[in-house]
Order: sequence, then structure tokens, then C-alpha cells
Amino acid sequence: MTLSGWIQITLFSIILLLLTKPMGLYMVQVIEGSGGPLSRLLGPFERMCYRIVGIDSEEEMRWTDYTLAILVFSLVGALLTYALLRMQGILPLNPMGFSTASAPAYATNLTADLAFNTAMSFTTNTNWQNYSGESTMSYLSQMLALAYHNWTSAAVGLAACTALVRGFSRHSVNTVGNFWKDLVRTSLYILLPILFVYSIFLVWQGVIQNIAPYTVAKTIEGASQIIPQGPVASQEAIKMLGINGGGIFNANSAHPFENPTPLSNFVQMLSIFILPAGLTYMFGKMVRDTRQGWALFAAMYSLFIIGVAVCYYYESRGNPNFNVQHVETSTHVLGDLGGNMEGKEVRFGLADSSLFAVVTTDASCGAVNCMHDSFTPLGGMIPLLNIQLGEIVFGGVGSGLYGMLVFAVLTVFIAGLMVGRTPEYVGKKIEQKDVKMAMLFVLAGCFSILIFTALASVLELPVKSPLNQPGSTFNNVNNGGPHGFSEILYCFTSCTGNNGSAFGGLTGNTAFYNVTAAFAMLIGRFFMMIPALSLAGSLVQKKYVPPSTGTFPTHSWLFVVLLIGVILIVGALTFFPALTLGPIIEHFLMKSGKLF
Repeated sequence: MTLSGWIQITLFSIILLLLTKPMGLYMVQVIEGSGGPLSRLLGPFERMCYRIVGIDSEEEMRWTDYTLAILVFSLVGALLTYALLRMQGILPLNPMGFSTASAPAYATNLTADLAFNTAMSFTTNTNWQNYSGESTMSYLSQMLALAYHNWTSAAVGLAACTALVRGFSRHSVNTVGNFWKDLVRTSLYILLPILFVYSIFLVWQGVIQNIAPYTVAKTIEGASQIIPQGPVASQEAIKMLGINGGGIFNANSAHPFENPTPLSNFVQMLSIFILPAGLTYMFGKMVRDTRQGWALFAAMYSLFIIGVAVCYYYESRGNPNFNVQHVETSTHVLGDLGGNMEGKEVRFGLADSSLFAVVTTDASCGAVNCMHDSFTPLGGMIPLLNIQLGEIVFGGVGSGLYGMLVFAVLTVFIAGLMVGRTPEYVGKKIEQKDVKMAMLFVLAGCFSILIFTALASVLELPVKSPLNQPGSTFNNVNNGGPHGFSEILYCFTSCTGNNGSAFGGLTGNTAFYNVTAAFAMLIGRFFMMIPALSLAGSLVQKKYVPPSTGTFPTHSWLFVVLLIGVILIVGALTFFPALTLGPIIEHFLMKSGKLF
């Protein structure tokens, strides 16, 4: 661990804090007001969208109608994406001929199960990729099928979050808003202007943006090398801001065409957190008590900084079996080189690699600038645990806040049981149905992760990867023992958490993993979103209950600490046995000299 590393982490934290309030205020303007200063410019496009699809933007929806609209919209998008991916070989903007008989030798065709997995992945904002983008996807598929879902899945998450926030902010009504209006306004007024500037910034930094055929270059030795091209900057921007994570290149944000400079790396990390952080202030503003929003921010940030500290610490210590001491040069000390640099870019180092890994798994983004599979056991456990907590530490666009609000409901209920206080949250009495919906939200994710991991661990699956080590006890993993188990556990944790990052040792492009991972994504997205929207429908009908001496204050540090405790206890009790079989036992075996 170095001073410069902690300075970078501190600078990131300060800028995030400074941007949270203005971003939250702007989102309140968009959701509840006129759309802010861009309403004159984009207002005609908004009204045109409503006319084209025949939507009455002023017609409010009950939570059931709102949920049905989300499901239908997502289903249609998924089906169209599946069809486009299966037909990309006969469609235009495919200069490399992917999915055709004349495709290059390195190209990978999209089988039915891989296309199904990819369509579900991008529809659910997961962006889990069982393929290499530069050798599988045509430019049309990247721009029309995948980038489209990067936009819409982010907007759907924002809309669902907005509906739940209205459940707390409105009183004695039956409606939670209009999904189509929320979808259009978040896309036009929040995503579009930021992404326009963001894409230009990335091009300035060196991220490529073209639709040219791949370049064939000659190496010094005279061999041919294929250099991929593509519309990278536009997809990189929404991949980060929309917390999607799926890159055009297999190396993702470790690739210099996606993430060329330290400045682009810093801004990419910041863009992952900016919308979820702003949503906390938006919540406080809409419930007319900004202290409530800052309390949620404090809980999220506390979990985030603890994760960064633990991950950075263990990566800095490295592997005791072949640890390299600090490398001294004539001008400075390269302290980061003394830790675990396996799978990391030297241009980013340990601090930025650890920070990026924690940010991307806290926020259900899944973009990576290093390989999580190469982390030390406990350093790699932190990204895994971040997702298992429910992707609520800032979390996905919208899904992070509504997940944290579900835990806040559970916390006030538990607090009421412990101290005999009335279970109320921001003026809404928490009753039996609300707690049931909150528990259904929590249990859906736990069920998906643990059941699918168990199945993959014990079933005799066809082994596809030629890299399986002799003696490995798991199918389609490159490592035996606890690390192989961690690869499987991370797969279904990432898919259920709609994160998309991976322990790189798993060969996921098999029929079993494509199908089961797709269902894990659907459970993690919709089986958790529906209880949250049901909770919104219940809360919005309730009257406002003024705080009294019997009300547990939910804006204090005591509540923040209790909220963090509930989150950690739920995560620890549920996943501790699985973590013990994976990264924890691997850590102790590493200390004794056994590696996997």
C-alpha cells in the first residue's frame, strides 16, 4: 500500500461527494419537474416519442400496470435481440463476416444457447459475456442489439427506482407514475446529454470510434497481426454510465482501445458511481428530508471504503510463496510492484486496480481493468462479497437504491422488534406485507446464487475447455480445489447480481452455463424488481405518519450503523459457508504453500 494509492482513493471519494448533490437535484428536476435547462431543446423529441407509440404521458399507473409495462418492454427487446444475433451473418455492417461460412478462423458463431444467454444478459443490465466481442459480434450487433440494451436497461432500472421512491414520497394514492414517461425522460434528459459529452471525452483520450474493417499489421518478426476496430467510444460511455459493463473487446477496460490513459480510467470509475450516488440525494429531496438520502449515502460509502481497504491491503501483500519486494529505481520507488501484480496493468498499478475492482462490483457494472481471477484469495473475495450483499453499495442504476431501500425497510422492522419502537420509515408505517416483499427480494437472490452453484458443482457436465487441469474436481474450470469452486460461485453470483464480471478461469460458453446463467440473470433482475415494485404499490397507498417519540430516527448514525449491520449479517449468514469453501480456505492453503 502506498501514499499515492491512498491519495487517488481519497481524490475519488471527494469528487464523488461533490457531484452527488448536483446530480441528485438534476434528477429530481427530470423526474418531478420540467426536465431542467434541456427541456426546450429536447421537449419536442419527448412529445414526438409519445405520439409515435401512442402513449398518454399524463396517465398514471398502478404498480401492477407499471410492472407489466416493464416486463413487456423487456421481453420484446430480448426477443428482437435474440433474432438479430442469430441472423447477424446476413445483416449489414459485418465487415469481418462473423457467423458466416467465410468468417475468419478465430471467429465464434452464436449458437442458440449463446444467443439466448447474450440476449438475457443485456436485457437484464448484466452484460455477462460468454464470448469474445471482437471475434463474435458484428458492428450492427454491437450498436443495435447490445448498445440499445445498455441504454434501455439503465433507463428501466431508473424508472423502477423512481416508482419505489414515489411509494415513499406520495400518500393515500394508488399510482406510482407512468413507466413510459419515466423511460423516455430518463433516456432523453439524463443519459443522452451526459453520454454525448462523455463519448467525446473518451475519443479525446484515445478511445477509437469507427466502423472500419479490422487492420492487418506486420510485426517486427514479419508475422501478421489483426488489430480490431469498432464503434468503441459510444458503447464505452453507456457501458460505464449505465453500469452495464460489457465491452467490445474481451479484455474490457484493460484494453488500451477502451481505456487508454490514467485519466480515462479515473473518469470511468467515477461515471460508474455518479448516478447511483445522485439517486440517494434524489430520494432525500423527494421525501422532503435530505438527511434520509445522506444516511443511505453514508451506509453505501462506508461499505465501499471498507471493501477498498481490505482488497488493496491483500493485493499489496501479494502471495507469500513468490512475493517480490519493492523495486527501487534511481528516481523513485515503484511500491505497487511489491504486491500481487498478476493479471493487472502496470499503467494502473495496485491501487487503481483494487479501486476499480471494488467500484465495478459495488455498482453491478462488471467492467474490469484487471483480472479478478488473479487476485489473492481474500482480495478476490471482496468483489465476490460485494455482489452477494445484493448490489446495494451504490449498486446498479436504480436497482442499487431500491435494493438499499428494501434493506432499510428490514432494518426499521428489526429495530422496532429490538427496542419496542414503531416500525416506520420516512413517514410510512411498515407492516406485514411490506416485510414479506422485502424478504422475498432478499431470498430470490440467495436462492439463485446458491442453488445454481450447487448444481454446477455436483453435476457431471461435458468438459469443453481443453485447459482443465488433471485432478480438477469441477467441470469447465481451469483450476482445481477451492479456487475452481470460487470460479463457479462467482459466475452465478455475478449473473444473479446483474454484475457481469467474472473469475476468468471458468469456461462459460457451454449449453449448461449459457442456460442456467441466463435464468440466474432473469431472477436477479425481475424476481427482485417485482417485489420492490409491489412494495411501492403498498407504500404509496398509506397515509403519512408524523414522527413521534416512539419513532426510530432513520437519519442518524445509529441507523446507518444498524443498516450496515443488517446488510452484513444477512450476507454473512447466507454466504459464509460458500465463501469458506472457496476464497477463505484457499487463503489458509496459500499460507501453507499450496496453490491452485
